[in-house]
Amino acid sequence: MDPEQADEVFAHWEDKYGTSDGVWSGHVNTALAQIAADLPAGSALDLGAGEGGDALWLAERGWSVMGIDISPTALARAESAAERAGLSERVTWVAADLDTWSSTQAFDLVTASFLQSPVALDRARILRTGADRVAVDGHLLVIAHAEAPPWAHAHDHDHLQEMDFPTPESDLAMLDLPADDWRTVVAEVRDRTAFAPTGEQVVLRDGVLLLQRLA
Repeated sequence: MDPEQADEVFAHWEDKYGTSDGVWSGHVNTALAQIAADLPAGSALDLGAGEGGDALWLAERGWSVMGIDISPTALARAESAAERAGLSERVTWVAADLDTWSSTQAFDLVTASFLQSPVALDRARILRTGADRVAVDGHLLVIAHAEAPPWAHAHDHDHLQEMDFPTPESDLAMLDLPADDWRTVVAEVRDRTAFAPTGEQVVLRDGVLLLQRLA
């Protein structure tokens, strides 16, 4: 990604968070809660943490979490929420562009929820970087919008139609991880209920891919 694209990405996400009082619904992502509830607490890395919903949920359940996002505004809200919940010692927030971020630290769980964007995003690189950060016996959890939401055709939500909607199978193929080193635990599409911007209850579909590192 060239510097001009990087500036565009930063501006997009800062605008998304900076022009509203808050984007996070106050609830953890449903699929993450379903999956992580069965995993022993350890260290976790949340890629694209936003305002911290998933990271805080994990921290409440004993995980030590690093949450990374490109938007300082989003992370400032996440940090405030952690302080209010008494979780500041369990969560570290890092403002960074995931397209260029790197680390040598290993984690028991690496999560990436809804890394789909109407602006430039090297999703394949980000997810492969995440996979590299999974410790042996740890897990990589990738959650994606499996299809556009029912309100995507509304005029002010046209950007939702511009995003890619990967399947768990296509994400698995894209990651191209060594078969001897990884085990596929979950690869399926799940339904969940949510509320449209108009307030009506709708059903959304999420692709869920959970992999365990064996070696």
